[in-house]
Amino acid sequence: MSPVMLFLTVLCAVLAITLGDNSTDSYRLLRIKSELFDPLEVLDNWSPRADMCSWNGLTCSYDDANLVGLNLSRSGLSGTISHEFGYLTSLEMLDLSSNSITGLIPIELGQLQNLRILLLYSNYLSGQIPAELGRLKTLQVLRIGDNMLSGEIPTSIGNLSELQVLGLGYCQLNGSIPIEIGYLKHLISLDLQLNGLSGFIPEEIRGCLELQNFSASNNRLEGVISASMGKLVSLQVLNLENNTLSGSIPIELSHLSNLRYLNLLGNRLNGEIPSEMNQMVQLEILDLSENNISGNIILLNTKLKNLETLVLSGNALTGSIPSNFCLSNSKLRQLFLARNKLSGEFPLELLNCSSLQQLDLSDNSFEGKLPSAGLDTLKDLTDLVLNSNGFSGSLPPEIGNLSNLESLYLFGNMITGRIPAQFGKLRRLSTIYLYDNQLSGKIPRELTNCTSLTEIDFFGNQLIGSIPETIGRLKNLVMLQLRQNDLSGPIPPSLGYCKRLQILALADNNLSGLLPPTFRFLSELNKITLYNNSFEGPLPASLYLLKKLRIINFSHNRFSGPLSPLTGSNSLTALDLTNNSFSGLIPSALARSRNLSRLRLAHNHLNGSIPSQFLQLTELNFLDLSFNNLTGEVGLQLSRCYQLEHLLLNKNQFSGTMPAWFGRLQKLGELDLSCNNFHGTVPPELGNCSRLLKLSLHNNNLSGHIPPEIGNLSALNVLNLQRNNLSGSIPSTIQQCRKLFELRLSENFLSGSIPADLGRLTELQVILDLSKNLLSGEIPPSLGDLLKLERLNLSFNQFQGEVPSSLGKLTSLYMLNLSYNDHLEGQIPSTFSGFPPSSFFGNEKLCGPPLLSCLKTSGQVRKRLSDTAVVGIMVAIVFTSIVICLVMLYIMVRMWCNWRKVLISSMDGSGTEEKREEEEWVYGDEKGRNDEYWKVNSL
Repeated sequence: MSPVMLFLTVLCAVLAITLGDNSTDSYRLLRIKSELFDPLEVLDNWSPRADMCSWNGLTCSYDDANLVGLNLSRSGLSGTISHEFGYLTSLEMLDLSSNSITGLIPIELGQLQNLRILLLYSNYLSGQIPAELGRLKTLQVLRIGDNMLSGEIPTSIGNLSELQVLGLGYCQLNGSIPIEIGYLKHLISLDLQLNGLSGFIPEEIRGCLELQNFSASNNRLEGVISASMGKLVSLQVLNLENNTLSGSIPIELSHLSNLRYLNLLGNRLNGEIPSEMNQMVQLEILDLSENNISGNIILLNTKLKNLETLVLSGNALTGSIPSNFCLSNSKLRQLFLARNKLSGEFPLELLNCSSLQQLDLSDNSFEGKLPSAGLDTLKDLTDLVLNSNGFSGSLPPEIGNLSNLESLYLFGNMITGRIPAQFGKLRRLSTIYLYDNQLSGKIPRELTNCTSLTEIDFFGNQLIGSIPETIGRLKNLVMLQLRQNDLSGPIPPSLGYCKRLQILALADNNLSGLLPPTFRFLSELNKITLYNNSFEGPLPASLYLLKKLRIINFSHNRFSGPLSPLTGSNSLTALDLTNNSFSGLIPSALARSRNLSRLRLAHNHLNGSIPSQFLQLTELNFLDLSFNNLTGEVGLQLSRCYQLEHLLLNKNQFSGTMPAWFGRLQKLGELDLSCNNFHGTVPPELGNCSRLLKLSLHNNNLSGHIPPEIGNLSALNVLNLQRNNLSGSIPSTIQQCRKLFELRLSENFLSGSIPADLGRLTELQVILDLSKNLLSGEIPPSLGDLLKLERLNLSFNQFQGEVPSSLGKLTSLYMLNLSYNDHLEGQIPSTFSGFPPSSFFGNEKLCGPPLLSCLKTSGQVRKRLSDTAVVGIMVAIVFTSIVICLVMLYIMVRMWCNWRKVLISSMDGSGTEEKREEEEWVYGDEKGRNDEYWKVNSL
């Protein structure tokens, strides 16, 4: 203790001895002051030199003999509550609320037998509520909520027989509500909200007959709402929202004739709304939303004249709104019926609710046209929410007469026609959502008269024409969403004067032209999407001034020139410029956006290498640089991008070897390095990428063996290694990739046989392509287990033996190629007869449809005879054929000689003519044979 404090303590002790109780209290208060931190110097005049009753926050008795009140609320105090408070026994009121006091509630406070009011709320107190507080027999107000108190509510609370106000809300209390609460006969207000209380609401609470305010919202209370709650006839506020209460709403609640506020939202209540609730004539606010209440709406007859807010959203209510709903003297201001199963046409009964300010019928099954007559009688309406229904027809121009309208939500309907020009009269309109309808025509120029507009969303309609040139009048505009329409023409330069604009979405239209240089004024812009249009030309250099841009999507346009104007913001999270004509280098300045997660620059004319600064993009998730003219090696530029899930570098001119650090990208799901100039081996470290779904390395110069670690990629769907220089055998570990549905290993130098385990890849569907390799051996019958396979290509290899009959089970197969294997033989499975002969070319020993048929008998004999027997049979056949030919030749010679003798004997001087005919026949025969020989050769 410092010398000063020691002096004060001694001085106060002397004063206490000489002056009596008053000085004793001052001594205690100075001790209390020493344990508090007072940055606002509220306690500066707490000094022994001044009269204690003049100290800040203190109240003394009429004769200044006793300290009866201490109020230091909102004084900026911190520190702890001193045990010395327990010795200020004359205190009747102690208020330390709304400070920054920490620590425990001292048990010594239970000694203050005269205390009537104890206010410790809105601090940082922790620990449990001391049971000793139950000794304060005269206590009327106990408010210690909005702290970090934990544990259960002590049962000793039930001893506070004079208690009128108990505030324990906004803490971390658990356990159940003690039944002893029912002993508090004079309790008027009970606040238990925002804790972790569980169990049932005790029946004993019916003993609190004077209770006016009961709030136990945002806990974990369960069970049904007790009928005994109906005995609390003085109750004015009942708030049980966001618990897990179940069962139906008890009819007995209708006995609470003084109830003004009833909130049961966010429970598991079911059944219908009791019609008896129409007797609660004082009810002003009723919220039954987010339950499972069903049936029809039977509320709001002539008795509920004071009801101002009715919230029934998020239930299973059916039918339509009753005809006696809302009579002329109704005070109803807020009606929320969203997310139910209500049906029918727009309820004209609502037009009687002349005091309505907010109307929400969204997410129901209403249909038909919106009323054109009478809608403008709702002159006080500020929010009209009719989205996600089945309304059709055109927009009533009368909506333009709702002069107080601020929010108009009509999206997700089937509304057709034009946007009425009368909407331009809605000068207070802030939000207009008309997206997902079938609106047509132009955006009315008059809409730009609504200068209070902050959000416009016309997405997904059929609007045509240009964006109004006067759009710049909307100085308060924050969001402009016109995506997916048929708008054309350029972006108006005046748009640049909407200086508060944060979101600009013009994608999926037919807009064209250059970006206006006035975009430099959109300093608040953080998201701009222009994709799928026909914008062209270089980007304005002034775009570099837009420092808050986070999302840019200019893909599928005709932009050209460098990317540098888009690098002014260090806040980029997504940049997509796919399918344009951008050229030059990838700017290293992009690496300044440390939160960049998506970078897509594919299908442009970019050149150079990946900037080394990309090493800093540790949040990068999607990188697509495919279809450019990029060169160089993939060194360490991406080695720290551990969040990468998609890495697409295909269709460039990258060279060098594949880096081993790819194996450290544990989240990688897609790796495409195809169509480059990579060489060297496939790094076995890729086997560490356990989440990899697609691996495409085709069309490179990779060599060496396929690493067996590929089998570790158990999630792999696509493996494409074709058109490389890979050698060795197909690793059997591939069978561990059980989720493969596409496997391409063609056009390499793979050798050996097909592993029989490939038959375990039962999810293979798209293709199995092993063509153009040096594979040999027999085709494994296990391939017949690939029942989902649609394409099988084993052509241009050295397979031998028969085509396994098990392949006939591949009924999903629509493309088959077994051509040019030379050593395949035997009959083709009959189920392959529908494939073209080209599927089997280059296999002379195969037979059966669609090739030449096989004789079954000869096939069976051939199987039974030995090679020697077969040679003997062939020799016999040849010898027999020669003998037959000689006999036939002999017969023909004899016949010719006899004929010639007859011819000579009959000659009468015409020998020259006969010789000419003979020569013509001979030459003609020779000519025919020559022609035939030429045809054969040509074939």
